[in-house]
Amino acid sequence: MIDRILLEKLKSNFIEAFRSIKTNKFRTFLTALGIIFGVAAVITMLAIGNGAEKEILSQLELVGVNDIVVTPIPDNEDTDTGQDDIEEENSEPKRFSKGLDILDALSVKSIIPSVKTVSPEIILNTYVINNGKQNSVKLIGVTASFFEASNIDIEKGKFFSDYQTENALPVCIIGRKVEKKLFTGESALGKQIKVKDVWLQVIGIIEEKLISDQAQENLGIRDINQDVYIPIKTFLVRYQDRKIIVDNLTAGINPNQSGPKKRISRGNYHQIDKLTVQVYNSNELKATAEVLSKMLKRRHNDLLDFEITIPIQLLKQQQKTKQIFNIVLSIIAGISLLIGGIGIMNIMLASVLERTKEIGIMRAIGATQEDVILQFLSESVLISLGGGIIGIMVGIVGAYAIEIASGIETILSLNSILISFFIAVIIGLIFGILPAKAAANKRPIEALRSE
Repeated sequence: MIDRILLEKLKSNFIEAFRSIKTNKFRTFLTALGIIFGVAAVITMLAIGNGAEKEILSQLELVGVNDIVVTPIPDNEDTDTGQDDIEEENSEPKRFSKGLDILDALSVKSIIPSVKTVSPEIILNTYVINNGKQNSVKLIGVTASFFEASNIDIEKGKFFSDYQTENALPVCIIGRKVEKKLFTGESALGKQIKVKDVWLQVIGIIEEKLISDQAQENLGIRDINQDVYIPIKTFLVRYQDRKIIVDNLTAGINPNQSGPKKRISRGNYHQIDKLTVQVYNSNELKATAEVLSKMLKRRHNDLLDFEITIPIQLLKQQQKTKQIFNIVLSIIAGISLLIGGIGIMNIMLASVLERTKEIGIMRAIGATQEDVILQFLSESVLISLGGGIIGIMVGIVGAYAIEIASGIETILSLNSILISFFIAVIIGLIFGILPAKAAANKRPIEALRSE
């Protein structure tokens, strides 16, 4: 019985609150603007944060959590006959490094105990031809460990066999986009493609992976869907081996010749273009990277012609930056909600002053202080509810608009919508208490005498 009476009171209070709000539509809308923008901002920011988190996790799958990446630094100094290129007779001759090569990869695997596997890569920008169709591709020479270290799966076909790898056979594994471009509507498995001047048999198709432009730019990740992979020995035998080319070039130089010595640029003298080192435990990444740096520097005649990066650390830094950015934006959204709550309290206080006589009449005919408090709380909560609903719609539209306009992935979640709506209601309750109490505390006789 008591619950029924309470429900009837709440119902009548909300009906009266709706009537009062309807009477002052424009003022109510202005009051609710802070709640609308605050709720919309919270939903949008959480959607951006969810999208960023998903992107970070997908990038982690691509680079691996236990990887160290070694990239060579080419010799890009130009050769000319200027005075700066002539070494003085008593000056120390420039040291030459053999460059990053296959032997480095083998040594790293055999010497450093924390290393699980190594994966050297050679990259060549070239073209592929099939049935008169020519497309630009990256030809990648890899070892059998590359696919495991890079978390790459085969959708159709198989990986390179030991026999194919050791005998430098002309076989390849291609990405899904390469298959779609060259073999529209049919499977490429078992067929021949001509990459540059060499015919290769397709033995496998890589499972397609979505790789964002940001991941390619920040982490140096290639779009594996557009690559052609061959055994590294096949690459060195059938395409090019920069180590042999550079050795032949420098072999003709006589270090004992008289006269001024000219600085000779060797360009990219490295045999391989990338070396991925995978360790057993992520806790060993930093220590392994330090040992790796010292070891390679010693093997390269004390020249630092390589760069070592740890992708997981880059990702963690990127994740931390995004988290700070999201926290700042969430604080701004919270301030908007706070301002909205203050606006509700301000309007409700003004409404109490305007309706003093109405409050006096209510008290005179038997309304209790509790009844007056419920009446004004109902109005503030109703304003917050309306602002919250509109804010949810604006937030959803805003999240999709940001994704379309900027290309930033946004992921809406039911939790973010419910949380923002709950906060809006709580703000209506909290900031409605003071005006409601101010109205309830008015003495009936004084309220009736006021004009």
